[in-house]
Amino acid sequence: MKYIFVTGGVVSSLGKGLAAASIGTLLEHRGLKVLLQKFDPYLNVDPGTMSPYQHGEVYVLDDGAETDLDLGHYERFANCTLSQTNSLSSGQVFENVIKNERKGKYLGATVQFIPHVTDEIKDRLKQATAENPDTDVIITEIGGTVGDIEGHLFLEALRQFAQEVGRANVCFIHVTLLPLVRAAGEIKTKPTQQSVAKLREIGIQPDIIICRTEHELGEDNRAKIAMFCNVPVPNVVAFRDVEHTIYECPLDLRKDKIDRLVSDVLGVESNTPDLSKWESFVERLIHPEHSVRIAVVGKYIELQDAYKSIYESLTISGAEHNTKVEVVKIDAEHLEKASAEEIIGKVDGILIPGGFGDRGIEGKIIAAQYARENKIPYFGICLGMQIATIEYARNVCGLAEANSTEFNKEAAHPVISLQEEQQGITDMGASMRLGSCESIVFPDTKSFEIYDKADTIHERHRHRYEFNPAYREQFEKAGLVIASVSQKEGLVEIIEVPDHPFFVAAQFHPEFKSKPNSPHPIFSSFVKAALENS
Repeated sequence: MKYIFVTGGVVSSLGKGLAAASIGTLLEHRGLKVLLQKFDPYLNVDPGTMSPYQHGEVYVLDDGAETDLDLGHYERFANCTLSQTNSLSSGQVFENVIKNERKGKYLGATVQFIPHVTDEIKDRLKQATAENPDTDVIITEIGGTVGDIEGHLFLEALRQFAQEVGRANVCFIHVTLLPLVRAAGEIKTKPTQQSVAKLREIGIQPDIIICRTEHELGEDNRAKIAMFCNVPVPNVVAFRDVEHTIYECPLDLRKDKIDRLVSDVLGVESNTPDLSKWESFVERLIHPEHSVRIAVVGKYIELQDAYKSIYESLTISGAEHNTKVEVVKIDAEHLEKASAEEIIGKVDGILIPGGFGDRGIEGKIIAAQYARENKIPYFGICLGMQIATIEYARNVCGLAEANSTEFNKEAAHPVISLQEEQQGITDMGASMRLGSCESIVFPDTKSFEIYDKADTIHERHRHRYEFNPAYREQFEKAGLVIASVSQKEGLVEIIEVPDHPFFVAAQFHPEFKSKPNSPHPIFSSFVKAALENS
């Protein structure tokens, strides 16, 4: 097994996750099997309880792990399917150490940061290794910035681990900022030098330095960084700002042959990558023949990362249809104060994503009604499915006071209600219906055709409230189509509105299963319907 550790320096948000994902893509195209994972120094056990304002979207894996959005990049850019083993936080580390101490597993020893905490971090690397014996390379991104006090234990654990498995089996990649001081008209390498010096103080010598830059690196700067940071000149790699799409990142890093550099450091033989399919995908993104406008109606609409996987899924599906998807971001609260026609305007499709809390709910219901009545393609995800259900109950079934018990515990018609097994739960973390679930898709429905006539599907969930089965018969009499239910509990998974170009709403999160050149079928069908409506 070979290991790549990706660290960051100078400032956060440099794109370590995209760098790690891009390297994974390039190594896969060289014929290697790759696994990616993220170690985060924060004390939260996982991002599941974090506000989107703090950490963007929560990305959910098949096994129900609630993780950092970078794992979404990993699964989209590479062919690996990740699990909770691939996501580790300081919260998990300390929680496990304290549990072990309470159980007496340390045999009365004084529990210390070294070796007990660092051993816990190394154990996660060993676990990932043991669970994936056919993997060639494990790529681990370390969150935060070198020099942060909370990340020091992770770096110390990596230093120890590299010694244990053999330095020849490890490649350290350090991502730094190369700022341009405009007044001087110069790119400055000193922040990179200082960051690498900090890393070397810990005992880690990077093998490759990736310089995040708005401009070309230049051979003089490359040579200066190589000299002061003790790496070969070719191992100083430029990571330039891409012009159009993040899917250009692997192609940009390929310019400096980072995949070959990594292969050389690790001593692995691999083929020259054939990136023709990836290049074709990027070409369709940059130069599409068509365009559509899709309104995304949400409550965190000003935050790009809050709906990251949804935006990426729309982009990916657009590429399949040679179409640019222009996302029109609509704040749901604004719809409560003005007409839908005035706020939304002329769009080719409307999507309502998942979310929690009652802010903006009535605005989302207005958007769903606008889509249904004006025959605009509609796609509801999780909360978006519940919104469509409430709207249909009020305006078609005649249940004027229909609502979800999440928003009104005393609702006269609780068409969306808390699951029985969720009653009485007080812990917020990892307490929802999470992860992959098998569902039945009924014939003679649009969803059956969308899924290529598959009898069953597996999709990822993250929610507490469900379609209330007590109202199912009433909905169906009013024309609503129940297209899919969960295999085990019979919970409603997909609803459809008949006699509509496209009105599909799903309780699960299909955005977590879209990949370049392999978009999720509902997203693909939705974008196609929007294109036909344009």
